Amino acid sequence: MKYIKILFLSLLVLLTVLWLAADTLIPEPFTYFSFRSVFVQYSGVVATGLMSVAMLLALRPKFIEPYLDGMDKMYRLHKWLGITAFIFAIAHWWFAKGTKWMVGWGWLEKPVRKGGDGKTLSAVENWFHAQKGFAESVGEWAFYAALILVVLALVKYFPYHWFVKTHKLIALAYLAFVYHSVILMKIEYWSQPVGWLMALLLLGGTVAAILTLTGRIGINRKLEGTISQLKFYPALRVLETTIVMDKAWKGHTAGQFAFVTTDKKEGAHPYTIASAWSSENRELVFITKALGDHTSRLKDKLKKGMSVTVEGPYGCFDFKDEQPRQIWVGAGIGITPFIAKLKQRAKVSDDKIIDLFHTTSDFDESALEQLTSDAKAAGVNLHLLVSSKDGRLNAERIRTTVPKWESSSIWFCGPQGFGQALREDFISHDLPSERFHQEIFQMR
Repeated sequence: MKYIKILFLSLLVLLTVLWLAADTLIPEPFTYFSFRSVFVQYSGVVATGLMSVAMLLALRPKFIEPYLDGMDKMYRLHKWLGITAFIFAIAHWWFAKGTKWMVGWGWLEKPVRKGGDGKTLSAVENWFHAQKGFAESVGEWAFYAALILVVLALVKYFPYHWFVKTHKLIALAYLAFVYHSVILMKIEYWSQPVGWLMALLLLGGTVAAILTLTGRIGINRKLEGTISQLKFYPALRVLETTIVMDKAWKGHTAGQFAFVTTDKKEGAHPYTIASAWSSENRELVFITKALGDHTSRLKDKLKKGMSVTVEGPYGCFDFKDEQPRQIWVGAGIGITPFIAKLKQRAKVSDDKIIDLFHTTSDFDESALEQLTSDAKAAGVNLHLLVSSKDGRLNAERIRTTVPKWESSSIWFCGPQGFGQALREDFISHDLPSERFHQEIFQMR
């Protein structure tokens, strides 16, 4: 998480510093209207700049993954950037639009506009000046539309397939913001570093928006596969799906995930891969739990021989570190990446000592037997806890079970709150924060 925090703050500071090199938030004389003039420029630059980076991250650029510790962290940064951009956009809108309302209500007195300085405007400057009124209207209505779309994206009860469709429309609003920014940003900025940076960001964001609207995200990483096996565990409400991939699929590392499309109307959903890669059978296994409308319908909709689209693989939850021991914690369906690693380790073992904790509220004898068998084949110490009879798992229980935990790294996948509680507890017991690895499997 520290990498995305550093990048997030760095972007905010960079935009602010470059803008301050071109302008000031303390104009002379300092009045409400003089401050409003510069703050509208500042908030517009920051809002559009952050939104541009968010648009670029929406393309799922795989080459950035190692620097941000995985696609899951990249999506978290995308979310932070989007929310922060709209906080600045709200402030920008209020100073621009709210000021006019306050003048109309009699709360503020608009200063008398001074005459021009006699300077003759160039043809380009005249064109920009003529566009200002329209650009203001475009930006205002795009702001209203985008604000609604962002709120819908943050509402967890809003169905995922509708989220995918509506969130895509933010790209249209962004293109409107690009026009708004180009016309209304001070023309003097374009000859300074803040203008150069904004030009690059607006250009990159525009390309990203067009690719988003035309459905080109991840196009070079999408391949077809065919469902070969389906197995449903009623007690767990879990479906295990085996897909035979096209020969062009280059494989994956245990712990990675992919976006799978089984219905074009529904769109792509991210699932962790629960199998080790073999070029001989080219199989991917996905384990999905019925947690919503879409996943609840999968057992009835999916059929053997059905063609699906798989995009990926993504993720850096790859179990790579220098520690001699590792502690794995898979809570509920969070066991999935560990199943993949167990199968991979059974093929190619290493010298690490592994303790795997799996805690679950649901119980299926055949599933737990399979997990026990996989752990034995991989040489992993398995600790199964069914919460109804074994109680809750916590950090103290892990430390008691693994006396040499200080020399371990911890790899967690499961509910975010549970993972955060474990992280804070272990760090308070002097575990270096970089040795706690958590998959943040949230795409919205």
